[in-house]
Amino acid sequence: MKKQIIQSELIEYNSPDELNAEHQQLIEQAKEAAKKAYAPYSKFKVGAAVLLENGEIIQGNNQENAAYPSGLCAERVAIFYANSKFPNIPITAIAITAVTKSEFIKSPVPPCGSCLQVMLESEKRANQSIKVILYGQEKITYADSIKQFLPVNFNKDML
Repeated sequence: MKKQIIQSELIEYNSPDELNAEHQQLIEQAKEAAKKAYAPYSKFKVGAAVLLENGEIIQGNNQENAAYPSGLCAERVAIFYANSKFPNIPITAIAITAVTKSEFIKSPVPPCGSCLQVMLESEKRANQSIKVILYGQEKITYADSIKQFLPVNFNKDML
């Protein structure tokens, strides 16, 4: 038997003021997107904002549906829209946050597995990492790459 130890390094910040201006703006765009989410069933509104290499910021938010599998997460809405509008421009960063009970979450929540897989594909597609900024009122979690959340992953080399 062989044991493999996998570690990920995440950075925690207390305030957006500790981040650069570009990432602060990305958080504000994610917060704005979250407020516009369509989440009548879960009441958990998620917003995402992706920063493209050309400086464009694309927002996305979760879109629920009474037939639950038919909805889509904020991260995928933003990424798919960015990729359809700017197919050859890499994503450099993504900020994600959520609103519940009319206020932003206290601690950040990570993307679901499906979103992480799509985010990882975007990294591989552009051959560069995507910085991840998860916003909560009491702390912000930062990672240099999607791989820090999904170190063991399915990819095209396995097909």
